[in-house]
Amino acid sequence: MKNNLQFDFTVDKTAKTVYITREFDAELSLVWDAFTKQALLDQWTAPAPWTARTKYMNFVVGGKRFYAMVSPEGQERWSIQEYTSISPKTNFKMLNAFADKDENPDPHGSEWDYTFSEQNGITTVRITIFNESFDRMDMLLEGFQQGFTISLSALEQLLASFSQK
Repeated sequence: MKNNLQFDFTVDKTAKTVYITREFDAELSLVWDAFTKQALLDQWTAPAPWTARTKYMNFVVGGKRFYAMVSPEGQERWSIQEYTSISPKTNFKMLNAFADKDENPDPHGSEWDYTFSEQNGITTVRITIFNESFDRMDMLLEGFQQGFTISLSALEQLLASFSQK
């Protein structure tokens, strides 16, 4: 496992956009699956000690994932994601919004664009997140950066466990 993998987290407040680049020491097909299959997503998308629990997921254009991040005390924070574009193994886009337990989304959300590439067994994931509301983005940014960094580290460990099998 390589220790010098790239991880960049950049915020352009004027453009209301977050740019994330993360390399993984794993084949593209495995990394793609980790971002697009419910069983794998639930293993890494919530920052520990929280866990992710998907109620349903349909990874097709127009399909949705409805899931909660669950605290150790059982508190649930629901989100709904709607897939707007999918190019297998290279790119997908989605709309993401917080929601209540009855699937009623917040009026403000964000647009996520994921791009995947592989070179010499290292897969690079580039994520662009556009927020329509600067105030919403600014309010969430510190906690999001910390939580997403923890989640991506959990993904790195999950991917490493597959290479050890």
